[in-house]
Amino acid sequence: MEEKTVISKPFVPYVADESSMVEMTLRSVILGSVLGIIFTAANAYLGLYVGLTVSASIPAAVMSMFILRKMFRGGTILENNIVQTIASSGESLAAGIIFTIPAFYIWSAAGKGIDIPSISKIAYISLVGGALGILMMIPLRRMLIRDEHGVLPYPEGTACAEVLIAGEKGGVHAQKVFWGLLTGAVYKLLTGAAILRESLTHFFKTPAKAYLGIDAIPALVGVGYIIGVRVSAIMLAGGVLGSLVLVPIIAFFGGSATSPIFPETSSLISAMSSDEIRSQYVRYIGAGAVTMGGIFSLLKSLPSLFRSLGRMRNKSQRVHQETTRTDSDLSPKVVILGTAVVAMLAWLLAPHVPLIIPLVAVFGFIFVMVSSRIVGLVGSSSNPVSGMTIATLLGTSLLFVALGIAGPEGMAAALMIGAVVCVAICMAGDISQDLKTGFLVGATPRKQQIAEFFGIIAGALVVGWVVSLLGSTYGFVQDAAHPKPLQAPQANLMAILIEGVLDGKLQWSLIFFGMFLAAIVELFGVTSLAFAVGLYLPVGLSVGIMTGALISHFVKSGRSTSEAEDGGILFSSGLIAGEALVGIALALVATAGLTLEFFSGILGGAEIPITIAAYAFLLYALWRAAR
Repeated sequence: MEEKTVISKPFVPYVADESSMVEMTLRSVILGSVLGIIFTAANAYLGLYVGLTVSASIPAAVMSMFILRKMFRGGTILENNIVQTIASSGESLAAGIIFTIPAFYIWSAAGKGIDIPSISKIAYISLVGGALGILMMIPLRRMLIRDEHGVLPYPEGTACAEVLIAGEKGGVHAQKVFWGLLTGAVYKLLTGAAILRESLTHFFKTPAKAYLGIDAIPALVGVGYIIGVRVSAIMLAGGVLGSLVLVPIIAFFGGSATSPIFPETSSLISAMSSDEIRSQYVRYIGAGAVTMGGIFSLLKSLPSLFRSLGRMRNKSQRVHQETTRTDSDLSPKVVILGTAVVAMLAWLLAPHVPLIIPLVAVFGFIFVMVSSRIVGLVGSSSNPVSGMTIATLLGTSLLFVALGIAGPEGMAAALMIGAVVCVAICMAGDISQDLKTGFLVGATPRKQQIAEFFGIIAGALVVGWVVSLLGSTYGFVQDAAHPKPLQAPQANLMAILIEGVLDGKLQWSLIFFGMFLAAIVELFGVTSLAFAVGLYLPVGLSVGIMTGALISHFVKSGRSTSEAEDGGILFSSGLIAGEALVGIALALVATAGLTLEFFSGILGGAEIPITIAAYAFLLYALWRAAR
């Protein structure tokens, strides 16, 4: 009897292995590429604004079923799977780019003598990093997806498979995505025309310089609903600590200083505003907290990785010469040769640093393996991408210091390595989730792997243009030309760390203070990375995210709804995409020298109550969609 409990039945996918169902078609590739471009642009905008990205798999699958059914009177489940595979690839690629590339803009604005990469160069980085992540993950598929089925849940991949299998719900669910997209687009258009206020802030008299605010925008509400109340509350705790505790403390103890306190070199703390204190002091504390949070996330992932490698070593290597349709990968020769060629192509990013090839190959292989395993346990949203990228940058920068590689060339080369590895990490997590979806529905892995390459090509076509447009229009550093820049938190952190290590001018006191705060939070049994991100970002972003999370909490309280059947997630995805697309359109308008702010003042000073009413309607619309 014991023997029977050990032996598990072979998994039977939704579409049988012997089926010849239509899968990769021209229309699925085109539709997936179009949706991939949309979600790449949306996630690039969202990531630069708040430092978070969201999965495109479920909304892409729902929209695919709706479009193929309405426009083409058909569409198989395997076609829809190819569409979401391509669409989600671009979204992951965007995450890797926006976490790193804006650092070049930050250095350029600071006069570091570093050129901003061209749109074509950003596309090249995207292709190299994306291809590396896909190729290095393919040999892990059988171990992680097939052999450990039941051990690694791959939550996003499983939820997406549920959506595809429950395809008869596609039409109703797709309407929620489109209504969310329309709502987010109209709301962003009203804020862009200065009819609605984008942020509201209240300053307290006691303690001095303490403040609390909210960024009342649709994307943050959508993000809050998707990530849930626990993570949002942890982020809010970090934001509140910064605005209600650290800023007033620095203002109180530094207010009597008669000379500027480093790192500020020109202004007295007594003459600085709350936001200036946050920017000059609290931001470095937040950078230290994010660094330590990323390190903790990485360290906590190592035991599961070692267990996985142990299983792989202990299993007898069963080499199947016959490959069934649902278990066929790209040829090993293609994978090995492709990996070698892509790693060598990375050399063109920094020809003066030959070390770039082994560093990209070593860090890429290690962290692709970690990423592919971790997303199977905790999902892509909890994948410690920042921690792995920080480890790559610190290791690279310290090696450069030992070899005497410094200055602008060393900084640029270190960031290029970090960018390629970061994109590879993000892509490895994405293809792992996609292959899990394919495993459950009965897709052909080889065709999905080919589809991933279509996805990175589609994403690469637009991501460099979006970063360049937003960087030139809004900027990533506050100055006279960019009074309200995009935050780009991860890229700011990468810039601080690389510059600090290579130049030996890192603000270690503030950085260590932040690291100690993150360590204390970990002692409470709380994941410190979310707290650290909240501390690093302006508090208004965390408050905006929390409002969406509260809607999620109250709607889901007392009922069990799978992610695949949650209308709130679909509506939230639409909110994010709608706001992002209009935000990019507004950037194009600004680049052309035009503005919509001539509408400003038409409400006769009633913008604040109108904004509150509009924001309340936005929350109500999300609540209705979720119920």
